[in-house]
Amino acid sequence: MTTTPLTISSALKPDGTTALTVRGEIDMSNTVVLADAIGSAPGRVLLDFAAVEYLDSAGLAVLFAHADRIELVTNSVLGPVLRISGLTELVTVRELPPDGGV
Repeated sequence: MTTTPLTISSALKPDGTTALTVRGEIDMSNTVVLADAIGSAPGRVLLDFAAVEYLDSAGLAVLFAHADRIELVTNSVLGPVLRISGLTELVTVRELPPDGGV
């Protein structure tokens, strides 16, 4: 099984929020990249996980560490993981429908 590499692109929204678009798989081999991207962004951070295919407990730990300043847009595959972990109790999470529409 091949993994999809993690890529992160950044944009500044008009309200000053940093938007990070994250693609690929997030696991213990690359969580430092995610943590650095969130940590280096000033203020609030919107994480677009619509194209994230996999998220393990190491990735969840990064999200919990930054829960006070992030909000998430996610896909229907990751939604249950975020709910079960309890992250949705701390962070605003908007789950996109399976067809990817808003």
